[in-house]
Amino acid sequence: QVQLVESGGGLVQPGGSLRLSCAASGSIYRIGTMAWYRQAPGNQRTLVATISSGGTRNYADSVKGRFTISRDNAKNTVYLQMNSLKPEDTAVYDCNVLIYSEGNNWRSYWGQGTQVTVSS
Repeated sequence: QVQLVESGGGLVQPGGSLRLSCAASGSIYRIGTMAWYRQAPGNQRTLVATISSGGTRNYADSVKGRFTISRDNAKNTVYLQMNSLKPEDTAVYDCNVLIYSEGNNWRSYWGQGTQVTVSS
């Protein structure tokens, strides 16, 4: 059984920073692309950033230059460093990880979501 556990959300003032973490655990053989999504109230979930197993990063235009995605393969963890936060970054952030696990082959897994609120 594979599980993703997220942490690091919270309330921050505009211009502040937060770091999200998403750790995968269970019978994991390999991890592929890791990603962060977000969903603001009344909006659809949108892709924020991705990082491939080889380290290639891609970002939504709205976060380029402010957010950085990274991964620690030894810890099966993906991070999202968010700087210069704006009120429009307020959303539930969710990690998505492609995992090859025992008995399931390649499959996409989601975390439980973590709230990020940017407000003064």
